[in-house]
Amino acid sequence: MNAAPPAVPDPDRGRRGVGLTLLIVGCVIGIVLNLLIFVLPAVADPQFDVYMAKLARSALLAYLPVALYLSIPWLIDRYDPEPWWALAGVFAWGALFATGVSAIINTVNGALFGEFFSMAVSAPVFEEATKGMAILGLVVFLRREFDGAVDGIIYGIFAGIGFAATENVIYYMRFEKELDQIFVLRGVLTPWLHPLFTAMTGLGFGIAREHGARWAKVLFPVGGYLLGVFLHAWWNGIPQLFPAAFILNLLVGSMMALTLLIMVAVLVYRKGQTIKKFLQDEVLLGNISQEEFRLITSYGGRIRARMSWRGKPGADFVAAGARLALSKWHTARAMKGSKATLSMDFIVPLRQELGRLRNEMMNRRR
Repeated sequence: MNAAPPAVPDPDRGRRGVGLTLLIVGCVIGIVLNLLIFVLPAVADPQFDVYMAKLARSALLAYLPVALYLSIPWLIDRYDPEPWWALAGVFAWGALFATGVSAIINTVNGALFGEFFSMAVSAPVFEEATKGMAILGLVVFLRREFDGAVDGIIYGIFAGIGFAATENVIYYMRFEKELDQIFVLRGVLTPWLHPLFTAMTGLGFGIAREHGARWAKVLFPVGGYLLGVFLHAWWNGIPQLFPAAFILNLLVGSMMALTLLIMVAVLVYRKGQTIKKFLQDEVLLGNISQEEFRLITSYGGRIRARMSWRGKPGADFVAAGARLALSKWHTARAMKGSKATLSMDFIVPLRQELGRLRNEMMNRRR
């Protein structure tokens, strides 16, 4: 009987544990804040049951289309798709923590400085900051799953869709008499605006991750955040200053959201080329076969592997191969600039992981 393969070292395990704890705490805080703002004031209302029925209907209407929205970036990012649990984490952060904290701040600022300040200044600054915290958390606590521009944008999109879904619940409640028009506006015409704004923050973090210089780690994330704030402020402020420009504003916003999706597709292709480049020498070293190389570097390789005789070990094998290539890419960039990188610590464990998963696949085939 063959001995079980040794456990593969995980250089990121401690960081992930801290990050998960902070995620749970943040989401709990968000739930409490949302309940305090949108449910607790109605508890003493004689029509509380009616209020809760409206809330449930609005939540259903807001969250039903979410699966469709999320499927689009998920389908585009197929060379090295982000793990579902990481995507679920940033979605939950946007839907719970970011909405709860932002609602408190915007409500206070609206009472103190007026609706225009709350919409055009407070909301862009604090909503983009609270959503952006999810991406910062990934960079700090889940660095293995954050490689560059594509990852930053995808995570930003998921955080933004989470925020927009919960915010839509509030809008559908508030404008119940115009629900049809509000649903078309927010659920059909502009569901990608919050994802667009937060994707700018994610893009900044992604470029910083690729660049690696100390100054880039500050300049690009801050620049991406400020761009997201500007776009958000522009979207919220222009219709209030110039109501007649609403249709033009809507058209420009829609074109920008389409441009975002095109940009993601282009960056995903670039990511696929990077994986191919940095995995070629693994074939020469004998760590993977030519057939395995083609599978790992193919678009949608994980899905094909899972649907074949390889099953889940095959999908994990493709994922580990892509992670190995990207870790080598970051290591090469760091060495070129005489800098250290955590990615170097992942290379040997990932090679060991490939061997372990290959054995699992072979055992399935017997």
